Amino acid sequence: MYTVQREGAIHVEYINLEGLQSLVSEKARVAILDDDGQDKAPFVTKTIDKVEICPDMTHIRIYFDHLNFFAVPLACNMARNKNEWSAFDANTGLQYVIRRESDQND
Repeated sequence: MYTVQREGAIHVEYINLEGLQSLVSEKARVAILDDDGQDKAPFVTKTIDKVEICPDMTHIRIYFDHLNFFAVPLACNMARNKNEWSAFDANTGLQYVIRRESDQND
């Protein structure tokens, strides 16, 4: 299994909070894709409320309000550019994508 880096993405690195802090309070479109790039769920528009490491220190939680979040394993490979942040989990074949609202291209 391999991943194709999206055009314009910068180098791949492990997830860190700094890579996500710039998205806090931003309207963004979020989705979880499978390893073929197919949507598991459609892109939805959300505002990122906060980003923090989960209590067991294995995932980053990306909150959309005080209760709802999705968790991304810290061991995922992360790629980002000006308008998009993504993380690929090689164990599950899932890719987590957050796009700034200004980038409307699927």
